[in-house]
Amino acid sequence: MRSSFKTALENLSTGGTVTGKDLITILKSTDETEIDALFVTADKVRRLYVGDEVHFRGIIEFSNHCSRNCLYCGLRRYNDKLRRYRMSPEEIIDACDKAAAAGFKTIVLQSGEDTYYSTDVLAGLISTIKQKYDVAVTLSLGERSFEFYRFMRDAGADRYLIKHETADPELFARLRPGTNIQRRLDCLKQLKELGYEVGSGNMVGLPGQEAKTLAEDLLLMQELDVDMAGVGPFIPSEYTPLSRYPRGDLYLTLKVIALTRLILPRTNIPATTALGTIHPRGREMALRCGANVIMPNITPPEFRRHYQIYPGKESLISGSGKLENLQTLVLSMGRKISHNKGSAPKNRFK
Repeated sequence: MRSSFKTALENLSTGGTVTGKDLITILKSTDETEIDALFVTADKVRRLYVGDEVHFRGIIEFSNHCSRNCLYCGLRRYNDKLRRYRMSPEEIIDACDKAAAAGFKTIVLQSGEDTYYSTDVLAGLISTIKQKYDVAVTLSLGERSFEFYRFMRDAGADRYLIKHETADPELFARLRPGTNIQRRLDCLKQLKELGYEVGSGNMVGLPGQEAKTLAEDLLLMQELDVDMAGVGPFIPSEYTPLSRYPRGDLYLTLKVIALTRLILPRTNIPATTALGTIHPRGREMALRCGANVIMPNITPPEFRRHYQIYPGKESLISGSGKLENLQTLVLSMGRKISHNKGSAPKNRFK
């Protein structure tokens, strides 16, 4: 193991000042011994700060309409090959009923940036879910106004996920036409101000991304002190301008997850569906290098097949994405299945 790598890893794992230089040293490593040491260290930090429990959070993708035209996303507005749908409030509640019956303690309501549903309708859904079940409600609806966020918070929403995707302002603007990184950061800060548990995160392997960019992603998440950090590989999607680019690297993604655990030891980190999509053991590998959350897709099958952010998404219905298979995986690793809402440890006083 190189002395520079050893020094960087020791600094990050013992609470030293995080520098871009240390992060880049680790991100650029191709030595198996060094990478193994990173993963083992991240797993130890995970066990120390968030324990062995794995939190299951069910995602309901209730609309695949989107007003944005992001170059990497299959839901982009200009994709006229995608069959669009919107679930009715009754269908959403029915899916929530099934999620609660299956034992999920967190329900994630996710959609494209779709303003079709009024604030009253969405607030009513949140209020109904909170009244019927002892669950946390997470929203992932994109960039909205402060007033919208406050309205949803007052209705009972607990958490909000809005990935920054990349901390590079130029890359962000290029990949997300008509948007800018500052607006994204403003949303994250507004959500924290309103008392949400806030999740952000980035993609690994975006065209034009460098190790320096990934280091900036990590430093940004540390600066924001996020409660959840979602890190997944870029997966090219058909009918998008980036369809011919290579997907993100598995081990580079795992390194970013491990580094996230080191610099944000109390943050919840999912073993993402995207990792399970690019490798049959992707979720397991993430759980072994710092992750402590799994977010199965529980959207009804007749809708789920049309929520194509990227192709080949793992399904809860069959294969390795099936709920009982995921639970068996967790137990086989000597980990525990959580039966609580899974707030980040620093927020458990709430």
